[in-house]
Amino acid sequence: MNRLTARWADTATGGTVFSAAGVWPLLALLAGGASGGARAELADAVGLPADQAATAARELLAAMGSMPGLRSALGLWTRRELALREEWRTGLPAGTHGVLNDDLPSGQRALDAWAAERTDGLIERMPIALDADVVMVLASALALRTEWPRPFEELLVSPDAGPWQGRRLAGLRRTGVRLDRAGVTSGPHGYVTELKVPGDNGIDVHLLLGEQRMAPGQVLGTGVAALARQVAVVPSGQLPYGDVGPGLRIEQQRCATPQPPELSVTTVAYDMSARHDLLDQPGLFGLTTAMDTADGHFPGISPAPLAIGKAQQSAVAQFGALGFRAGAVTAVAPAPGGARPDLRCTTTVVTARFDRPFGFLAVHRESRLVLTAGWVTEPMPYQR
Repeated sequence: MNRLTARWADTATGGTVFSAAGVWPLLALLAGGASGGARAELADAVGLPADQAATAARELLAAMGSMPGLRSALGLWTRRELALREEWRTGLPAGTHGVLNDDLPSGQRALDAWAAERTDGLIERMPIALDADVVMVLASALALRTEWPRPFEELLVSPDAGPWQGRRLAGLRRTGVRLDRAGVTSGPHGYVTELKVPGDNGIDVHLLLGEQRMAPGQVLGTGVAALARQVAVVPSGQLPYGDVGPGLRIEQQRCATPQPPELSVTTVAYDMSARHDLLDQPGLFGLTTAMDTADGHFPGISPAPLAIGKAQQSAVAQFGALGFRAGAVTAVAPAPGGARPDLRCTTTVVTARFDRPFGFLAVHRESRLVLTAGWVTEPMPYQR
């Protein structure tokens, strides 16, 4: 699934938020019921043989359901006249299957209510709209929430350089003694500074700042590679003095009494949303052949010929002084200052500043599974 996150990130060109964790189970379930070219393409997107994909999707959904701070759900709705293969339908979680009736507005309201309820109100509507051609909707919903054990201080941030120069932004700052929370990695495209912001329930948010010339996908891809230990992250406590990475500086400062080393972090709050039409880049998701309505591609799901008519995701992410929230709904629809002190001591101070566009990964700490990813270009304005 993290491989799909990295591949999706590589297509990003601006501010966005997305969840491969919301797409992957749907692709895996489709792969298990597909045939021919559609089956091969979906298996490649999922990264597993098609005959193993559906089982892996069920295991993943069960595992995600037990993760603290994460709420996940799967939904299936079909027209009454659409017959389903019993083996495929019974492989879905209990209580998953509903009915689409001929009253499209009523059906749309029911789908929207499901999306809102399963994401704690973060996503108010199902990303796809029902029409007469939709005979089936397969959807997933994710909602994650974590709080910071130590909240950030809110303040005004106005960068003096870069794309956000001169803007009055809602800044966040905190200090601590855990120098290993920040570090630098050297990926194939350049250096990336990583800051881990631990949540109180096993979900962490990794902030990623690359060199200014790096593209969003290069920065996020390096972060995913670090999770897989394909590239090493050197903690700031092991780095020399000076400007050691993007936005990261280490220096000695004088102090009146002995003080432990300090990590000082400044970043910005953000509240962002995005909507993705997966069929705009079908090759990424293994849906190219499955979109061909001239033939049926899912005999393992239904004896009726089915092709993919719609596939979309809505996602949101909120990062603030107290914590992080994110949600995603994915659906596929087959269709036909003071006095100067006496400073006699010194201490090490690590300063990390995220005051230009950066990436983030919301990660389940134990499994290193990326639940949500994004690229921040429009932080929240300062409103005091």
